Amino acid sequence: MNALAAATPVLERFWRAARRRALAWWRIVDLGAVVLVLLLSPSSWHGVARRRLARQIVGDTLPILPGFTALAALISLVLTRIVVVTALSYGLTRYALEMVVRVLVLELIPLTAALFVAMRTTIPNGADLARLRRPQPWRGAAGVQAIRAEVLPRVVAGVYASVTLAALSCVVALVMAYLGVYGANTAGLAGYTRMFGQIFTPQITLVFALKTALFSLAVALIPMAGGLHAGAGGPGRDEGPGGLARMFAVLLLIEVASLMGNYY
Repeated sequence: MNALAAATPVLERFWRAARRRALAWWRIVDLGAVVLVLLLSPSSWHGVARRRLARQIVGDTLPILPGFTALAALISLVLTRIVVVTALSYGLTRYALEMVVRVLVLELIPLTAALFVAMRTTIPNGADLARLRRPQPWRGAAGVQAIRAEVLPRVVAGVYASVTLAALSCVVALVMAYLGVYGANTAGLAGYTRMFGQIFTPQITLVFALKTALFSLAVALIPMAGGLHAGAGGPGRDEGPGGLARMFAVLLLIEVASLMGNYY
């Protein structure tokens, strides 16, 4: 009896923690479904709603685009130089450029773009959303309108910013990798184009596109779900560190799945 009585509080704490985590994940899925329905609604793309959406997209993407593009160019040049010098010392020069493209473009740039957007845009937007809904809960028809006005633009802007930064930075990285190896001439353009085609097979291109889209959805939805339900109380309350841990866990799972899709 004593052992059972001692184990009961532990089981209760475990059950409450499991309920809290399950409810937090359910809220993320639920928000994704609500956003999808609102995106398919014609009223979300007319009048004031469309202008608000466009303003949020521009406001969240444009300020961070030049800085991240410059950072991607610098990282690409440094990484290309390191890989080329190392390959020369081992007599593996012909594999250097392919390694740079695979590591930098396929793996590092999409993940870095998603994390950059999360830190600069979606996590602060989630905190703003928590402050907006703190005075009173959003319920009923008024809640749907509030989600359409405040949550939908932030989610769409987060997805757009992540995809835009990843796409533009991948192009910049490809250009910088070419310049780092061949210099400012067209001598290696034919071989570089052939190598690019050998890397980006239909399967790898599909995995790359899916990974970029899933990264963008993760960094856009998870902070918004945390902000929407912050301070709600009860077993499903969402705390900042828990939301960040969930986001990083999802990003890690997506990256592992993409590596398995590319190399197994």
